[in-house]
Amino acid sequence: MRAIRVASAALLGMTALTLTAPVAAARNDGERDITSFGFDVSPTTIAAGGRVTLSVNGCRSDAKVSSGIFDTVTIPKGHGSATATVDWDAKPGAVYEVTFQCGKESGHTDLTIATGRPNHPTHTPVPVHRGVNAGIGGGAGGFDLGEIGLGAALVAGSVGTAYYWSRRRAGEHGG
Repeated sequence: MRAIRVASAALLGMTALTLTAPVAAARNDGERDITSFGFDVSPTTIAAGGRVTLSVNGCRSDAKVSSGIFDTVTIPKGHGSATATVDWDAKPGAVYEVTFQCGKESGHTDLTIATGRPNHPTHTPVPVHRGVNAGIGGGAGGFDLGEIGLGAALVAGSVGTAYYWSRRRAGEHGG
């Protein structure tokens, strides 16, 4: 009977550990790299000749942003964003890689060129807004020691509680 209780406590502890552990993901096409700084291209789909906003946060130096479809842009330290104009000869439907360089670290994301007839160069394209810019999303901001500590405390607390209750019950039943 004791083995079942110990196995249950171990299973509960492993479940808690699994649910609180950060998820590491490999980069697949269309996904961003995981870096210690956040970065974003908005909008992610744009017509040739359109303007995109390039954003970084958490970069402690000048950030350089480059791609095959716009000139290299420097975002000065302390600034969060800059804009770039997509080349008029960008191929509709193509996906271009955008590289963000912060110090010795770099991250990549994709920019898609919208299909259809591009606007005439004398007209300024209107960017398409797809909702609120509410941050960079989960996982891209790096590790937060406070959250890791809280997760570890929760795991330790659940394992300790399971152990306490398994020992208490074993004592009550003469185990």
